Amino acid sequence: MKLIENIIKNPVLRSVKEIPHGHLAAATLLSLSLGVIAMLPSKQAEAIRETRTISLPESYTDSNESDFVNELDQVLLDAPNLDKTTITVKAGDNLSKIFARAGLSDKHMMELVNGNKQAKKLAQLYPGHKLEFSTTTDNQLYSLNYVQDRLNSFHFKRTDSGFEYKETIRKPDVKRALRSANIDSSLFAAGKESDINDKLLMELAGIFGWDIDFALDIRKGDQFKILYEEEFIDGEKIGNGHILAAEFINQGKSYQAVRYVNAQGDANYYTPDGNSMRKAFLMAPLDFRRISSNFNPKRMHPISKKVRPHRGTDYAAATGTPVWSSGDGRVIQSSFTKANGNYIVIQHGNNIQTKYLHLHKRYVKRGQKIRQGQRIGSVGTTGYSTAPHLHYEFLIDGVHRNPRTIVKKLPKAKSVNESELALFRAQTQPLLAELAPQQSETKLALATNKKENQAYQQ
Repeated sequence: MKLIENIIKNPVLRSVKEIPHGHLAAATLLSLSLGVIAMLPSKQAEAIRETRTISLPESYTDSNESDFVNELDQVLLDAPNLDKTTITVKAGDNLSKIFARAGLSDKHMMELVNGNKQAKKLAQLYPGHKLEFSTTTDNQLYSLNYVQDRLNSFHFKRTDSGFEYKETIRKPDVKRALRSANIDSSLFAAGKESDINDKLLMELAGIFGWDIDFALDIRKGDQFKILYEEEFIDGEKIGNGHILAAEFINQGKSYQAVRYVNAQGDANYYTPDGNSMRKAFLMAPLDFRRISSNFNPKRMHPISKKVRPHRGTDYAAATGTPVWSSGDGRVIQSSFTKANGNYIVIQHGNNIQTKYLHLHKRYVKRGQKIRQGQRIGSVGTTGYSTAPHLHYEFLIDGVHRNPRTIVKKLPKAKSVNESELALFRAQTQPLLAELAPQQSETKLALATNKKENQAYQQ
């Protein structure tokens, strides 16, 4: 009570009481307003808080709006309230399984798929690909990075209207490499000794496959040289590019091939004179281990034990080995019979047919157009077959011909057009110059191989 009496007796309060009520109300309102203003942050303080939330580019203008958006995206992606999960695609995976492993449902998956038409690319998943998920604290998908390899990746980011799409394609640094090898036991052993991987050797065999039978024609002392591209990312080798030029010395005979990209952008391999390396048909329609039975009109049949013509060539290979079409054409039969097992017949032009028997699986249908080298089936042992192999037949005007000899007599693909020969030489001669050995080395190699082949034949 004494405290209250002292307050009432305070001269300041007594003076306030003497103020008219209207003036007192106005003064009170003014004081409250000044108090609220005093509590508001200054412009400088507000700016400081703004910059602590998002760091803007130092010289932001309309012209670098994209840079600002990218920086803003990065700030948001690095925010602590986003959870990140990386899933590596395994054999048998699909998009639904991968979303489940990332802790997301099919509903989230369909939201992305329907949110941008480019999301259809996620249907082509292969083992080794990576999917990087960023999700919010309430388990909503914010972004997805689909990384195919170190060169190609695709990005999806949530927006108010769905998902934005962006793709990143890096170009590797390309350097040329030159490798050579001498064959002592096999092509692949020679490649391994010279640090040439199997894929590159298979490409080499594909280039010379119309002139050299790599199952039967290879001899000890054969030599080869490859000029090819190596690809690097950030100084690390990630793979090989194209073979630019190559030479193969087989049984004393030298074969050379060079890669040429014509005026239309099509790339093929040619001899140094501009003749195509491609013939109309492959020497062999598969990668085989050995020929188990040659074309033979008087062969003893292994099952019936009767003399019956063997009108094709049997290529022994493991079950599942890919079988290729030996030339361009159209499938006229893709079926199964008791004797042939799974078989395919392809029509090439008007007068040539090829047949592929005893297949494990068929990958083409009747009426389908086929390109040379396209996989049409796989080696098996169906029908009248005692072991896994491909029975391959070659018919001209309905008459069976020996596939291994007739192919060399058939015409090659088109050579370089005369109007492009100047461009061809300008593009390929520098490559051949890098490939060409010293003249003395070439003569010595040819002489050595000739002697060894004579000894081999004796």
